[in-house]
Amino acid sequence: MVQGRPVAVVGAEVLAEGGLMEASVLAEGGVLAPLGAPIPADSLRLDARGLLLAPGLVDIHGDAFERQLQPRPGVDFTAEIALVDTDRQLLANGITTAFHGVTLSWEPGLRSVETFRALLAARRALAGTLAADNRIHLRLETFAMDHWPDAKAAIADGSVHLLAFNDHTAEIARRAEDPARASRYADRAHVKAPAILAQARAMLERADEVEAFVADAAAAARAAGLPMASHDDSSPEVRGRWRSLGCAICEFPMNAETGLDARAAGEGVIMGCPNVVRGGSHMGWHSAEAMVRAGACNILASDYFYPAMARAAFALVARGALALPEAWALVSANPARAAGLADRGVIAPGRRADLVLLDTDAPGAPRVLATIAAGRIAHLAPEAAARLR
Repeated sequence: MVQGRPVAVVGAEVLAEGGLMEASVLAEGGVLAPLGAPIPADSLRLDARGLLLAPGLVDIHGDAFERQLQPRPGVDFTAEIALVDTDRQLLANGITTAFHGVTLSWEPGLRSVETFRALLAARRALAGTLAADNRIHLRLETFAMDHWPDAKAAIADGSVHLLAFNDHTAEIARRAEDPARASRYADRAHVKAPAILAQARAMLERADEVEAFVADAAAAARAAGLPMASHDDSSPEVRGRWRSLGCAICEFPMNAETGLDARAAGEGVIMGCPNVVRGGSHMGWHSAEAMVRAGACNILASDYFYPAMARAAFALVARGALALPEAWALVSANPARAAGLADRGVIAPGRRADLVLLDTDAPGAPRVLATIAAGRIAHLAPEAAARLR
């Protein structure tokens, strides 16, 4: 990271609030100066002629970091190693703000309370050393009532930045009846396949505890001013239930009707960038592009693959779904707004200087050439390094 000096990006086509324009952009003191502001003599100058400068990507839902924690079943690395490597991956893909979807479940292993504690501790230990804004999106399983003390403490001390409610217990119990599927859950949990089925069934027997647990968690999040989300809503009625608890974000609705209901209420609706890039869901679920076209989705997230974010926006443009400013808002301004981050997501004076410089004509375009995070050059491809003065 290059620190301490103003950074000027000169001659780029800039995706600013007013649309596309050619301008010089100055980042000074971690924030953006007015477009065309005088460039101080001591600035680092990046010649960006022929390139596109856009707001840094805001990833409101992503769990690709889990591959750094557990790159293959039975192989685990420390949370510190995982977060450092994840930070580098984020920056190389133009992501300047990331909400890591940390699942707190009744499961042992990858999604256990021990992993949750380790990630929080690693983030504290690495404070000031990570260039992207790495935040915690707590994906709280509705049957994780035994671990509520840990989650409640993390919410209270500010370690959690977004709370989402997940309900996968019945699904795990159903799928774990198939030995092949059970082994996948068991591998990440470091237990035998029959154990994961038995534990899921045991948790389902405690279903009468869920409603009170969820109500307590939602109340704690509201008191802390946290944005809240529900996950995999199957109908407007289900969305309405979560809305009543204060969940103003709808993650991965199961159909357009539910997404449209959320949008009509002014809520954020998240779908996955990989779904857009691949042309459909890998699980055979609803098309994210179709949801965007229908007005049932206004936010796209990395989900499980960081390189898909910038590519999803350009895919929507190439397919005629949206113009570039609207498509890029799906991965920058809109998620920032839903997460309550009014200081980023657009290129405008006084906003956080989070920027990504893109070559839109390169093979495999768009290609990220430089990422500026909070006014610091945090990633520089060789082609961009040759343009730095």
